[in-house]
Amino acid sequence: MDLENCSSPNFCHLQTLGLYPDFTQCFHNTVLVWLPCLYLWICAPIYLIYLRTKTVSPSNRILFLSLQAVSLLLWIICWADVFYSFWERSHGSSVPAPVLLVSPTLLGLTMLLATFIVQYERMKGVQSSGVMLIYWLLATLCAIVTFRSKILQALDQLSTVCVWRYTTFFIYFTLLLIALFLSCLPDRPPLFSQAVKDPNPCPEHGASFLSKITFWWISRMMVIGYKRPLEEKDLWSLNLDDRSQNVVPQLVHRWNTECQKVKRTEEKTLYSPRQDRQRETKQGPAVEESEILLTKTQQKAKEPSLFWVLCLTFGPYFLISCLYKFIQDILMFVGPEILRLLISFVNNSNAPSWHGFFYTALLFVCTCVQSLVLQRYFHVCFVTGMRLRTAIIGAVYRKALVISSAARRTSTVGEIVNLMSVDAQRFMDLITYINMIWSAPLQVVLALYFLWQNLGASVLAGVAVMILLVPVNAVIAMKTKSYQVAQMKSKDNRIKLMNEMLNGIKVLKLYAWELAFKDKVAGIRESELQVLKKAAYLGAVSTFTWVCAPFLVALSTFAVYVLVDEHNVLDAEKAFVSLALFNILRFPLNMLPMVISSMVQASVSLKRLRVFLSHEELQEDSVEHKVIAGSPYSISIMDGVFCWSRSESPALKRLNVCIPEGSLVAVVGHVGSGKSSLLSALLGEMDKLEGTVAIKGSVAYVPQQAWIQNSTLKGNIIFGQERKEAWYQHVVEACALQPDLEILPAGDETEIGEKGVNLSGGQKQRVSLARAVYCDRAIYLLDDPLSAVDAHVGKHIFDQVIGPQGLLKDKTRVLVTHGLSYLPQADLILVMVEGEITEMGSYQQLMATEGAFSEFLRTYAAVDQTQNNESVAKSGTKGLENGSATALADSSSAINSVSKLSQTGKEDKDLSQKAKNPGVGKLTEADKASTGQVKLSVFWAYLKAIGVLLSFISLLLFITHHGLSLFSNYWLSLWTDDPVINGTQPTRMMRLGVYGALGFSQGVAVFGFSLSMSIGGILASRYLHQSMLYDVLRSPMSFFERTPSGNLVNRFSKEIDTIDTVIPQIFKMFLGSMFNVLGACVVILIATPLVAVVIPFLGLLYFFVQRFYVASSRQLKRLESVSRSPIYTHFNETLLGTSVIRAFGEQERFICNSDQRVDHNQKAYFPSIVANRWLAIRLEFVGNCIVSFAALFAVIARESLSPGIMGLSISYALQLTTSLTWLVRMSSDMETNIVAVEKVKEYSDTEKEAEWKHEPSSLPSGWPTEGQIELRGFCLRYRHDLDLAIRNINITISGGEKVGIVGRTGAGKSSLTLGLFRIIERAEGHIFIDGVDIAQLGLHELRSRITIIPQDPVVFSGSLRMNLDPFDSYSDDEVWRALEFSHLKNFVSSLPDKLNHECSEGGENLSVGQRQLLCLARALLRKTKILVLDEATAAVDMETDNLIQSTIRSQFEDCTILTIAHRLNTIMDYTRVLVLEKGEIAEFDSPSNLISQRGAFYKMAKDAGLV
Repeated sequence: MDLENCSSPNFCHLQTLGLYPDFTQCFHNTVLVWLPCLYLWICAPIYLIYLRTKTVSPSNRILFLSLQAVSLLLWIICWADVFYSFWERSHGSSVPAPVLLVSPTLLGLTMLLATFIVQYERMKGVQSSGVMLIYWLLATLCAIVTFRSKILQALDQLSTVCVWRYTTFFIYFTLLLIALFLSCLPDRPPLFSQAVKDPNPCPEHGASFLSKITFWWISRMMVIGYKRPLEEKDLWSLNLDDRSQNVVPQLVHRWNTECQKVKRTEEKTLYSPRQDRQRETKQGPAVEESEILLTKTQQKAKEPSLFWVLCLTFGPYFLISCLYKFIQDILMFVGPEILRLLISFVNNSNAPSWHGFFYTALLFVCTCVQSLVLQRYFHVCFVTGMRLRTAIIGAVYRKALVISSAARRTSTVGEIVNLMSVDAQRFMDLITYINMIWSAPLQVVLALYFLWQNLGASVLAGVAVMILLVPVNAVIAMKTKSYQVAQMKSKDNRIKLMNEMLNGIKVLKLYAWELAFKDKVAGIRESELQVLKKAAYLGAVSTFTWVCAPFLVALSTFAVYVLVDEHNVLDAEKAFVSLALFNILRFPLNMLPMVISSMVQASVSLKRLRVFLSHEELQEDSVEHKVIAGSPYSISIMDGVFCWSRSESPALKRLNVCIPEGSLVAVVGHVGSGKSSLLSALLGEMDKLEGTVAIKGSVAYVPQQAWIQNSTLKGNIIFGQERKEAWYQHVVEACALQPDLEILPAGDETEIGEKGVNLSGGQKQRVSLARAVYCDRAIYLLDDPLSAVDAHVGKHIFDQVIGPQGLLKDKTRVLVTHGLSYLPQADLILVMVEGEITEMGSYQQLMATEGAFSEFLRTYAAVDQTQNNESVAKSGTKGLENGSATALADSSSAINSVSKLSQTGKEDKDLSQKAKNPGVGKLTEADKASTGQVKLSVFWAYLKAIGVLLSFISLLLFITHHGLSLFSNYWLSLWTDDPVINGTQPTRMMRLGVYGALGFSQGVAVFGFSLSMSIGGILASRYLHQSMLYDVLRSPMSFFERTPSGNLVNRFSKEIDTIDTVIPQIFKMFLGSMFNVLGACVVILIATPLVAVVIPFLGLLYFFVQRFYVASSRQLKRLESVSRSPIYTHFNETLLGTSVIRAFGEQERFICNSDQRVDHNQKAYFPSIVANRWLAIRLEFVGNCIVSFAALFAVIARESLSPGIMGLSISYALQLTTSLTWLVRMSSDMETNIVAVEKVKEYSDTEKEAEWKHEPSSLPSGWPTEGQIELRGFCLRYRHDLDLAIRNINITISGGEKVGIVGRTGAGKSSLTLGLFRIIERAEGHIFIDGVDIAQLGLHELRSRITIIPQDPVVFSGSLRMNLDPFDSYSDDEVWRALEFSHLKNFVSSLPDKLNHECSEGGENLSVGQRQLLCLARALLRKTKILVLDEATAAVDMETDNLIQSTIRSQFEDCTILTIAHRLNTIMDYTRVLVLEKGEIAEFDSPSNLISQRGAFYKMAKDAGLV
């Protein structure tokens, strides 16, 4: 063949060799050679730049070396060809064409480039190269065409064959195949890479390119998941790029830079003379005032843009996805074009058969490439979303540790946790769709372009309909946004209230307040559901417009096309190519509203996040730690003025204090005088308005309310420091914790529950103190650590730890205290009144000055001064607390009751033995991942919650909708097959009318379905939330001690959110895709019955892949869900202890801990998104096969097929792939999300308390009237498998008697009161109150008729009035009277809102003493005949204690009072005292008699210095 005419225009025309088509020789030698070369030269620069950024050790494997060898051989062959051409020129008769020189030269250079790239990849440790694989593939494909041509030529025209060129070509072809094969294999990782050290590395990094694009590398995990449920150990380590340590710092750094930038621009615009002076000194002359005024006209203060920061951080990686999306968008339009070619092929009976087969093959290849690109795109999106979530959680956590107290008040714990859970999730959801913002318009434009080609100007009618629908969707989106905000607000309030209820659940039970709070939650929930209902109506309207939009567009276009000109014939090619394009159009039009609403939600979240991240932080410079060397003072405050927030008046004024190193300073003053605030100021927790604070050395802090972590007791004390065993033992003994360790089930390895639920107040305080002492700092700030412990343990701790001879004797100690006995030993005493230090000096100096202090002392010293010195010797290290708060039992925990071990004579059991079995000390139960398939009963429970009738109606409407949709398309195919008479179709008006009617009825059906489905969803979520709330509140106390509140909050926030919004949507989509798939199969079978041979086989494959996938996916989702709770639990815990964490400087450790938890959670999330991709690629392959078979059989049977039916069949087949993928995604989503229903139902099967009320009530109306209590043979145990905690108690207490209950730690004092309130049910015996057996009563009937003032004063957020009287059963006058008697009237009257004063979360804005008085007011308001005091005066000063005692004596004169005594002096005037020992009665008589008997009570009184 002559190669000279390569420049002629028809050089690439097909010619026919025998029966087969072939390209010209010229085409083979130019285009087919140059195409791969062009690809490589374009990609090489970009690829090499990318490789430069990688820093990996080089790989020296055989694989790369072989590839290099092959590339070099190929290069040699190309040059051999070039030299042969030169040789031909000089020796041959004919001069070879220039192409024979140019092409081999180009090819040779390209092979050289390939060799270089392979070598560079080896140096950079690349394990598998996509760029090179595609190059070898392209080169091989082009060579195959030439190979076929050469074979045909040799068979046909043997004389024209050039032996040399044939030989080199076949060698070249063989080497290409070898290179292609080699580049499909991955290399092993370099020896010293990270992956080699990792015990369970993620296989993605080492997978070959083919394995990466088909996601084959996850198959091993899928196989394991199919054989048995996946477990934690099966999960791979997270890729380095996805870990918190890499992701979070990037975002935080960029955010800080952005904030600084905004601050700088603001500073430019503000004018302040003081700043000017500073500028003058630092930066030369001051700026002119006029200049400043000019710049000040700029816009108002600019907010830092979080959006921009997120773009900068995640944009670069995310940009790749845009490229993938663009390729996929273009490929989408290949389907309709091939459909057009196929229909014209069927119409044209003269076309050669190979056209049909070629189109089918092309269709298959294009759809497969489209699938691969699309899944790659999704993978990039999901990984970006995952990193985004990690970054947001990390940033929120870090911010929460530095936020100022004023800002902290504006966001409740619930809100901040929501930022982490809900808002971070919103961003993840958005990332997958965000590209639609540019991709949807692109798809619309392309579709319209092709439609215009097909139908001409009639398309404009369709466009008009679309444009009309845009504002409708926009309005719906805007309304949805406002509902969204309202719903989030209700949800925040609900979670906040739930959080508090769970924290104060013991108080709710003791006061029988569950119903009041249940109604409060139900009220908030109702408003939330109202918003959801409105959103559901809107959703139905938008679904209606979605479903009708494509149909209306098609209808209007066809109508205009047919009616404009009667010679416009709607044939199969026009109708079905248009339909295929309209189907493509449907997707971006449907997606846009979704994307817009998703963006709206994300923008709400973005704003919430920005506000939180912009909150002001604690002033870092408020406390100076660089103190002049040689200064004798370790703490000094000069002219200090401090406030909690800038908007309030200062809480501390005119402070001038200098504290010498190593001194003991006592701070005294009444409740609310600012003692704790002084410590906060020293810690830098308050805003410093004026003055300077300087601190020399590191600080340890013991807060007034101990903050205890959910970890072991040892972990709480060591608090991240290094283990020093001898020092640890020393500290434990000094803090009087040794006796407690002997009682705890696993010694110091016992797990302490959240907020220390299984420790008593005294134990918590001592653990908190031990933590501070163990950390060994220079300065100790102690906020009343001795209040919750017993007087004599207090003395032991003071002597051993705080006092002049204690462990801390060389440290500087600032002790806030109410205990007067410690004051004489202090070096300096500060007296505080209303935020000012009124007096300062040593004990003797202050006594001499006759000021407020000496007055204060004279009033209270009487009790305290009589301390007996010999008691010190006795109480040495024994540390037994008489009537102390320590009893493990005191926490009412059903677990700590193991403490009763001590009573069974096993006290001498060695601690080391206990430690070996830490399982004993487990308390909380982690969320467990259930395994296996979701039971059908769960689905049935959900359908029942909706209502069976409603479910049935929904389904019926849905089937109607799909039936109509199928029939309307079939009608269209009949229309296109109508005969054309005189260039027109006579029946077109009738066809058009019926087509329109079918579409309209479709819309009506879908509207009805959507509405009934959404309403059903709301009914279900109302019912499920109500029943869960009721089940949780009916659970006994032990349940709350075992279940971390994080799990419960997770149920009420995440799972309920899923039931509210996600499940109804998924049900809709699942049914939609299922009917789409069935419909498509039916149509294809009708058109080409031959497909029936293939469909069962493909169906089986589909089913197998789906089951295979669901087994792993479901379990991964469960593992992910289980590992999510600990993130929030840990975060909750951190928020409660921020001041302690900051004081100890442990922020880094906590941040690290939080990051680990997030990474642990993402470890389960990452495989689940990859599994989705794995599945999608395999399913799309099944779909692509169906499409190709439909086309293939249509080509085979083209004689018997009408174009209309063929068009219908293939246009349905083209939709099938998407529907199949959706179907599996939705069915797995349905399984994974219905787990939420399973989890919500879980609590209906846990144990419950006794009934709250008996109907009808058998009680007399005023019961109890006397207040007589009789215990007969009363025994109590905490759990069935434990010994009795209280045994055989027989006592009778007459009405109006005052009885003190005392005893050592674990003697069973609190257990007795818990038995009285039936928090723990009796084991044997009876308790009678006024002759009524309390076991026969409903719990609320009992608990509402007796009153307790509990040890921990719990306050809920809400008004003061609500805290006193949640049922609104008392008048305002009665409430004021109760406040007056509890000495709060003055305080409440001074508040701007009086009784409606809002208490903040946990009562943060009241001092502990005030909260205690509030509990007293509750008791005064209820005024029942029986009052139980559980160490109620632990946290108050002597003065307040006296007030409380006198109020109780006067107001409860005729009531029966049981007091668990704490300070023995409070019960010395009681009628009788009950002394308990090991759960049995040791003594029971009047105090005076007991003292004269010189028994156990006498010893205690002597220790306390009362005898």
